[in-house]
Amino acid sequence: MTSKDVDTPKKKKPKIQRMGMVIGLKPQYLEMYKWLHADVWPAVLQRLRDSNITNYSIYLKQPENLMFAYWEYTGKNFEADNAAIANDPVTQEWWALCGPMQRPLETRAEGEWWASMEEVFHLD
Repeated sequence: MTSKDVDTPKKKKPKIQRMGMVIGLKPQYLEMYKWLHADVWPAVLQRLRDSNITNYSIYLKQPENLMFAYWEYTGKNFEADNAAIANDPVTQEWWALCGPMQRPLETRAEGEWWASMEEVFHLD
């Protein structure tokens, strides 16, 4: 018998939840925001990873100064993982620094900072 003859259990691919969000950026903070995000604090990045956030990107559209964020969530309980991010003291410091630079959309849902977007297409 060879290893090819033995059925090995296939690893179950984690379910990925893709999320897109949008927010404005105050023009006077454009360079500072880009500078900060060129070297995000390691503890902030680790908290995101620990909360099952992967493939996180932020894009900037000028001259409107709109930012689009995209990430993939691979965990099983987004509410709990999101709460862990929100309760992290280092992340709270990061948000205190970056938050005043952002301009939330008036049309965002109640309780949102970044406005959630609906996925209408994905090529796998």
